[in-house]
Amino acid sequence: MSDQQPTLVLVHGAFAESASWNAVIGRLGPGHRVIAAANPLRSVSGDAAYLRDVITSVRGPVVLVAHSYGGMVATEAATDNPAVRALVYVNAFCPDTGESALALSGRFPGSTLADTLVTYPVSTGGNEVAIDQVAFHQQFAADVPDDVATLMARTQRPVTEQALGEGLAAATPAWRSLPTWFVIGSEDRNIPVAAHRFMAERAGARGVREVAGASHAMAVSRPDEVAESVREAVAGSGS
Repeated sequence: MSDQQPTLVLVHGAFAESASWNAVIGRLGPGHRVIAAANPLRSVSGDAAYLRDVITSVRGPVVLVAHSYGGMVATEAATDNPAVRALVYVNAFCPDTGESALALSGRFPGSTLADTLVTYPVSTGGNEVAIDQVAFHQQFAADVPDDVATLMARTQRPVTEQALGEGLAAATPAWRSLPTWFVIGSEDRNIPVAAHRFMAERAGARGVREVAGASHAMAVSRPDEVAESVREAVAGSGS
């Protein structure tokens, strides 16, 4: 295993974009090489193929840090990928074979996301979904200042229904062989907290940080806690 410092590849989820990691990157400081990937949000398989290209471009070891739906993509991209040394799930899906984002979010009660979504057809087929801008603040980022949440609502990246409904193809998900860390917001309204706890326990996480009062948008609202878990993953990725 290489002694080279791993590059941190940050993978945003649905209804967010790569700049949602800005505060975390700032907390990590210049001592870490970081790439905030632009997740296409079109399909798990296609998005994972793109992320694998990003990983290949790094030419060295990688720690993947994923938020929300990005956990689906990171899990698929990391499977059987020798460059990936650890996974950090930030209010993120950590799926097993065949599980989709929709299935995992509905496995436990508590998500209020469905009632806030707007859906419309796209020319490539199927539908795309976004969070209604009026509902975005309370649904996605309740602990973020009003002006920041308004900007996030306006710059959110929609996701396809196909992406949310597609199950993980990997026969042996990456978390079964790689060390994992989880950061969980106790007030996540997109993914029930019970689902996060279930996924962390199932993955045998080395570290679980549950942040009281934190919304789904933890990379924006609680960057210190997220960055600390990322640093722990970097320190533990060589062991």
